[in-house]
Amino acid sequence: MGITRITSLVIVLTTATALAAFAQEGTLQDVKQGAKKAGETIKDGLETASDTTKEAAETVGEKTKEGAKTAGHKTKKAVQKAKAEATGD
Repeated sequence: MGITRITSLVIVLTTATALAAFAQEGTLQDVKQGAKKAGETIKDGLETASDTTKEAAETVGEKTKEGAKTAGHKTKKAVQKAKAEATGD
C-alpha cells in the first residue's frame, strides 16, 4: 500500500468515526427531549389527578356537613315533638 492509500484509509476511518459520534449525539438529544416530554406529561397528569381529588374531597366534605346539619335539625324537631307529646301539649 502506498502512502496515498494509507492516508485515504485514515481519512475515511476518521470521517466514519466523526459521523458515528455525531449521529450518537443527535440520538442522545432526541432521547433527552423525549424523556423531558414524558416527564412533563406525567407531571401534568399528576397535577390533574391532585386537583380532581381535592375537588372531590371538598365536595364530600360539603355534602357531609349538609347531611349533618339536616340530621341535626330533624333530631331537634323529633326531640321537641317527643317532649310536646310527653307533656301533653
